[in-house]
Amino acid sequence: MSFHKDFTWGAATASYQIEGAWNEDGKGLSVWDACAHTPGKIWEGHTGDRACDHYHRWPEDIALMKALGLKAYRFSLSWPRIIPTGEGAVNPAGLAFYDRLIDGLLEAGIEPWATLFHWDYPMDLFCRGGWLNPRSPDWFADYARVVVDHFSDRVSNWMTLNEPQCFIGLSLDLGMHAPGLKLPTAEVLSAGHHALLAHGRAVAILRERAKKPPTIGWAPVGVITMPKDENNPADVEAARQQMFSVSVVDWCKFWNNTLWGDPVVFGHYPEDAYSFYGKAMPRHSDAEMKTISAPIDFYGANIYNGVTYHAGPDGTPVKASGDEDGFPHSLFFWKRKEKSLYWGPRYLQERYKLPIVITENGVSCHDWVDLDGHVDDPQRIDFTRRYLRELRRAVADGVDVRGYFHWSLMDNFEWQEGYKQRLGLIHVDYGTLKRTPKKSYSWYRDVIATNGKSL
Repeated sequence: MSFHKDFTWGAATASYQIEGAWNEDGKGLSVWDACAHTPGKIWEGHTGDRACDHYHRWPEDIALMKALGLKAYRFSLSWPRIIPTGEGAVNPAGLAFYDRLIDGLLEAGIEPWATLFHWDYPMDLFCRGGWLNPRSPDWFADYARVVVDHFSDRVSNWMTLNEPQCFIGLSLDLGMHAPGLKLPTAEVLSAGHHALLAHGRAVAILRERAKKPPTIGWAPVGVITMPKDENNPADVEAARQQMFSVSVVDWCKFWNNTLWGDPVVFGHYPEDAYSFYGKAMPRHSDAEMKTISAPIDFYGANIYNGVTYHAGPDGTPVKASGDEDGFPHSLFFWKRKEKSLYWGPRYLQERYKLPIVITENGVSCHDWVDLDGHVDDPQRIDFTRRYLRELRRAVADGVDVRGYFHWSLMDNFEWQEGYKQRLGLIHVDYGTLKRTPKKSYSWYRDVIATNGKSL
C-alpha cells in the first residue's frame, strides 16, 4: 500500500490563530478581535493580538516549512486585513503582506493553498447583521473578487469556507465562538444559507476571473462514523446512514454533514432536514440553489475523531457503548479514533463522488521544551502514524484522496481555548516567540520524504 506519487503533503494554519498584528498597517477589526477582548470569553483572558507574530516572522516560518519538506501550505486570508470594513476600500498593506507570504512560499518550492474565510469576519459587517444580512453573499463576493484578481496569478488551489458547522453552529447557536450569539434556529439556518450562497458566489468568481486554472474546494468538518464490525455489512450500512443523517450530535443540532454538503454538491437540502428543523428551514429559490452548487473540484474534510455505530435489530444505527471507558484521548478530550481517516473519506466519496483532501487532522498534546532543549511528543507521532496508515488503507481500497494537511504547522491561538491547546509540529514559546521543532516535525519530514513509506 502506498500513496500516489503526486500526493500532496502539507500543513495548515489560519490567519487569526497565528498572524497577530491585530491593529497594524490598516487592518480592520474582526469578530474574533472583539470576542477575545471581552472578559470571560477566552481561557485565561488570552487574545490573538500577537499570537505567533507570523505577520512579522513569516520568513522564519517559511524557512521552517522548507526544512520540513512541505509540498503545500494551507493558510487563510484575513478579510478585514484586506478590506478593513469588510466592504469598499482595499488596504494595500494587507495585500502586500500576503504578496510577501505567497512569493516566499513559491520561492521555497511550497505550493500555496489559500482559504478565503477561516472565521475572522469583519466587525463592521457584523454590526450590519453579519451572515444574517441577505447582502452578506454580496459582501463576500466583492471580497473574493479582490483576492482572486490580486493573487490568482500565483495561487491555483483555493478553499472558500472553513467549517460552517463552527462559524454558524458554534458561533450563532451555542455562543461558544465569536461573535458568541445564541439565536433562534430559524435565524441560524438563515445565516447558514447565506454562507452557502457566499461559497457559491466565490466559486463562480474563481471560475470566471482566476488567472491560473483554479482547483476549488472547501473545508467542512462534521460527524465521522465508523462501523463497529467492518466485516458486517449491516454495521457498515448503519454507520453510513448515521453519517449522512441530520440529527442532534450530543450537543449541537447543526453538527452534521448533509445540511451543508448536500446543497454544495447536489443543489438541494437533505430531505430529513425538513423534518428535523421543520418550519425553521430557510426559504430559497431554484436560482439560489444553483448558485450554491457551483461545481467544485474536491471535497475537503477536517477529521480529528469519530463515533462508532452498529446496526440495531431492525438495522437502524445504534451508537456503540461500553467499550470506551478510559479510551485514549487528546488534551481536547477527543477520543483517538484512527479509523475515522478510513471511513470518513470513503463514505464522503461514495456520497459526493469527488476527490477528497484531508484539509485538517492533528492532535493536542501536553508539549513543552525539555531541559535538553528538545520537545518530545511521542503521542502526536503515534496518533498521526495510526491515522495516516488508515488513510493509506483508504487509498489502497480505491478512495481518491489527493492530499493531507496536518493541523497544525505550529502551536497557535486555539479559539475559545486560548493557548491551552498545542497542536503544532513546531512549539511556540508565547513569551519569547521562539520556535522549536518538535520530534513530530522530524518524523513528519521523513513521512513526506518517503511519500508515506516510512509509516
